[in-house]
Amino acid sequence: MQILVRLAISGLFLLLLFSNSPAYGKVYIDIDSPSFQKFPIAITEFKPLGPGAATADFPVWFADTLSRNLLITGYFNILDRRAFLEDPIRAGITGEGTRFADWVTIGAEYLIKGGFQTDGRQLITEFRLFDVVKGELIVGKRYTGTTDDKNRMVVQFANEVLQALTGEPGLFDTRIAFVRKTISAADIYTINFDGSDLRRITNYNSLTLSPRWSPDGRQLAFTSYKDGKPDIYLRDLASEKTEKIISYPGLNLPGSWSRDGARLLVTVSRDGNQEIYDMTVANRLLQRLTREFSIDVSPVRSPDERRIAFVSNRNGSPQIYVMDADGANVRRLTFEGNYNTSPAWSPKGKMIAYEGSVNGRFQIFVISEEGGNPQQLTFAGGDHESPTWSPDGRYLAYSVRGFGRSRIEIMNANGQNSRVLHEGNDGCLSPFWSSHLR
Repeated sequence: MQILVRLAISGLFLLLLFSNSPAYGKVYIDIDSPSFQKFPIAITEFKPLGPGAATADFPVWFADTLSRNLLITGYFNILDRRAFLEDPIRAGITGEGTRFADWVTIGAEYLIKGGFQTDGRQLITEFRLFDVVKGELIVGKRYTGTTDDKNRMVVQFANEVLQALTGEPGLFDTRIAFVRKTISAADIYTINFDGSDLRRITNYNSLTLSPRWSPDGRQLAFTSYKDGKPDIYLRDLASEKTEKIISYPGLNLPGSWSRDGARLLVTVSRDGNQEIYDMTVANRLLQRLTREFSIDVSPVRSPDERRIAFVSNRNGSPQIYVMDADGANVRRLTFEGNYNTSPAWSPKGKMIAYEGSVNGRFQIFVISEEGGNPQQLTFAGGDHESPTWSPDGRYLAYSVRGFGRSRIEIMNANGQNSRVLHEGNDGCLSPFWSSHLR
């Protein structure tokens, strides 16, 4: 898949680094702390650095676009530019010309300045992130491309800001797959973390569901009725080639992949009952993991791949269970509530998210991988379903149904800062988050 942060010049992709700070060895913001509060950051209008640039609308555009990207992370309080004491155009974009005391006075802890040069087609941009309390440059970057690449430059620097301040890369190079359901069909779409670039992946005029990204982001496994029954398919996103990989009688559903992309957990009814198997993708060899007369579905691997969480009704109602990777040592994880399903194991390995019924509505919960008291994260009306973790384990995406609308939402892993990713009259179902798409 083409890397979004590569910037085209004369058919070549070029990204130039002009400053390599030691910031990446230090975590400035502990966003996992229970006492975490949003950090105040000031983002100035960008300064024209060459002749002809002053007439462009880029100064405000760069500041506004970068502000929007950082705001949706839920980590920053973007300071109002009307409160700025320093004239950013006069002061320039270097630390030598910056009056850091003025920024401390208005409550900023971090400051982003930038500049650009363009002839109307070619574009050179510079971005700099400062710690205003220490008066130090944290990270600086220069990007070269065309004016069509300006948004990708902003996205790349937003990722750099997150990497420098939190120790984790940003998520602007990830996508979320989900199902959009109309009256007559359901198809898979993907969308960026910031809600941009909605793409339709399938168009079969049938029911298509359960998208599952491969670890490298190059393929999607899913179930479709396009040939009349629920078979599992594998789609190469670059070539758009689709291959049927499982076609047993009854229900066939994909689960989670192994880290190396060699194996795929699946739910298959080939033996007359819905059971969980581990499939070797290359030769379609199935290893059966569950052997119960009950229904066993929705398998998901732990990050270390030693355990698998799944849903079973073996004790009467759907509940979350955990077993070893070979199917041994099954234990029940959830005991509160009479309907718990759709487990999603955090990439950090400590928590499992799931949907549970509360007063006739589904809400999102998390529970320790060892069990115990679950924590409810969503409380609003409508059904909140199908949680999926971001690759850094700091966000959850999920679907919401009710009140005549349907949407995909994202929230921080503690349940705060929820926002709508995509909304429509059509059904929005079964989100699944990709890894970083390099």
